[in-house]
Amino acid sequence: MARMYSRKKGNSSSKRPIKKTVPSWMGYKPKEVELLIAKLAKEGKTVAQIGLHLRDNYGIPDVKAVTKKKISKILGEKKLLHPIPEDLRDLIKRSLAIRRHLEENHKDQPAKRGLTLTESKVRRLVKYYKQVGKLSVDWKYDFRKAITYLE
Repeated sequence: MARMYSRKKGNSSSKRPIKKTVPSWMGYKPKEVELLIAKLAKEGKTVAQIGLHLRDNYGIPDVKAVTKKKISKILGEKKLLHPIPEDLRDLIKRSLAIRRHLEENHKDQPAKRGLTLTESKVRRLVKYYKQVGKLSVDWKYDFRKAITYLE
């Protein structure tokens, strides 16, 4: 996939399994996988980190194939899901880091542009998540309160 604000092409990455069935060599039952997901979430891992941990350490290639549910849905049922989606939190963290950088280096023009682009991505994602219903309609992004969103 191409980048949004540059003319670069995207980087290649690992691919998901082609088959949507449970591999015959996997010895985990759906309940065991759900308990592993809950345990990892209580340790403070994000949804993406949980998926990587299950793939690398437990040999579970695709959680949805095993449990018929996504990791975020399982966490939502167990009330362990963060109220702000993960990709939005990552963008907010990035904008905070750029703001901290700009406090010391206020003449850094590329960083100012990066902040503008990052915050426009935040606003676009907020608009999408309000339409989908993952964020409340009255939720508003404010950079002064951004640290409280991440807690």
